[in-house]
Amino acid sequence: MGIYLPIAEISVNVFVLLAMGAAVGFLSGMFGVGGGFLITPLLIFYNIPPAIAVATGANQVIASSVSGVLSHMKRGTLDFKLGSVLLAGGVVGSTGGIYVFGLLRRLGQLDLFISLLYVVLLGTVGGLMLVESINALRATRSGAAPVLKKSGQHNWIHRLPLKMRFRASKLFVSVIPVLGLGAGIGFLSSIMGVGGGFIMVPALIYLLKVPTNVVIGTSLFQIIFTSAYTTLVHATTNQTVDVMLAFLLMAGGVAGAQYGAKAGQRLRGEQLRALLALLVLAVAIRLATDLFVTPPNLYSLSGVGLN
Repeated sequence: MGIYLPIAEISVNVFVLLAMGAAVGFLSGMFGVGGGFLITPLLIFYNIPPAIAVATGANQVIASSVSGVLSHMKRGTLDFKLGSVLLAGGVVGSTGGIYVFGLLRRLGQLDLFISLLYVVLLGTVGGLMLVESINALRATRSGAAPVLKKSGQHNWIHRLPLKMRFRASKLFVSVIPVLGLGAGIGFLSSIMGVGGGFIMVPALIYLLKVPTNVVIGTSLFQIIFTSAYTTLVHATTNQTVDVMLAFLLMAGGVAGAQYGAKAGQRLRGEQLRALLALLVLAVAIRLATDLFVTPPNLYSLSGVGLN
């Protein structure tokens, strides 16, 4: 069944979008990620304009993150103070990112920039995750415990000025890296349509030494409000949020997430990380291929007003 998307200005199959949302929801439930870094490339593969895919994809992140935040609030594993500082940086980063987004769109370089950013970022993150998960799997099979850094160890970040105490995270650290991390995630959210959790979580754990049980809820808290702000500004400034597209994706995502969560419980942590790494790398390779392969139609006559 076909439907016309008014903002994207193309006709699409409703069932394909529902299936796409369900697939990303399934993966979101299985791996515990927002899914923004998956839904945006998938929409681009389906010929949704990248500008629309980025702005609309952020809605999928919000929908998949709200329930997670509520759950962490009930368990007391959410650091509101840390999340608020991250959010402050995120708003600044999102504002700058939206300006860059509009500038690149006017210059006609937005599609290329988004694809290149996805290839570099997903390729790097996916490669590092794959190496780590393979090492963990080898250690598990050999019976040796993986070597981890002690939680009490400090790095150069902990020697920066303007320190603030975050009691829920048992952390006393400078607000400079916290604001910087939030700003970076906000920038990526506005440019790529991602929540940024796949970068935020490792950074909080390995750089700031935030306890793992607090990281997920705090990250989701920041992601929800940063993505909501990004979506709102994109809608009012660039007019690139397609409500119908967002609704179809979220409808499919809600159903898929339930089954994904059940499937994820049957796999070990290192197995999940390995599968997620392979998925991330597959998306990066697919985008990289599109950058180098010559398209079948080099020119388009759309919009010239010929009858």
